[in-house]
Amino acid sequence: MTNQNKETFLDRIATKSGRARHQLSKHPFIPVNDLPETTLSGKSQDELFEIAKKNSEAVHVTFERTDTTSLASLLNSFLSKKDIQNLILPTTDKWSTYGLSEWEKERSDSAEFWLPESSRKENLEKANSADGAIGFADYLLAESGTITVATTPGQGRGFHFLPTHYLSIIPKSCILSRSRQAMHKYEDAISSGKLVTSNINFITGPSNSGDIEMVLVVGVHGPLDMTYVVVEDL
Repeated sequence: MTNQNKETFLDRIATKSGRARHQLSKHPFIPVNDLPETTLSGKSQDELFEIAKKNSEAVHVTFERTDTTSLASLLNSFLSKKDIQNLILPTTDKWSTYGLSEWEKERSDSAEFWLPESSRKENLEKANSADGAIGFADYLLAESGTITVATTPGQGRGFHFLPTHYLSIIPKSCILSRSRQAMHKYEDAISSGKLVTSNINFITGPSNSGDIEMVLVVGVHGPLDMTYVVVEDL
C-alpha cells in the first residue's frame, strides 16, 4: 500500500464514521515509565543466562547449555531421547557457524529440509509430518523465556509450530533482557537491509491451555515440548 492509498483509505473510514481524522502529530505517544528500557539493564551476560534459564524452565522448556565442541553430541542425544524418525532441518549457513557442517551432511539423506525453492505447501507438508525439528533462534529474552526468530526462506513460520518436538539453538551472546531490546535489533537489521522478513515469531515454550476446568495442559497444539540449547560463544 502506497502512502497515498493509505491516506485515501483512512480518509474514507473517517468519513463513513462521521468524525475527523486523528493525527499522530496531535496525539504524541508519551510513555508512562521507562521500564521497557531499564528492566534487567546492567545485567551481565552470565546473569541474563541464569534469569533466562529460570524463566524458560518456568514455561516448561528443557534448557541446555553447551559449546560448539559438544553441540553435535547433544543434538544426537535429543534425537535419540525423543525417538525422532522424521526430522526436518532449516536451509541456512548457520550450520558452519556452530561447527555442524559435517553433522548436517550426515543427515542430508535421512532428514527433510525446509527448502527455499520448494512451494509453501510442500514445506508445510514436510513440517507437519515431522516428529522433530532442530532450528536456530535469533534471540532469547531473559525476562520471559521467549525465543525470537524471523521468518526466512530457509526457515519458514510453519517450521517452528508443526513438528512434534522442537529444539532451538541460541548463542549465549544473543540473550537479551526483554522484547524491547530485540525489536531495536530487528529494526536496525531491517532498515539496513540485512534482514528481509515477512514476520517475526516470539515463541515462549510449548503451547499451554488452562481453559478446561482450570487444569494446565502443556502441548495442546504445536510442539508437545521445546528445548532451548544455549551455545557458549563468549
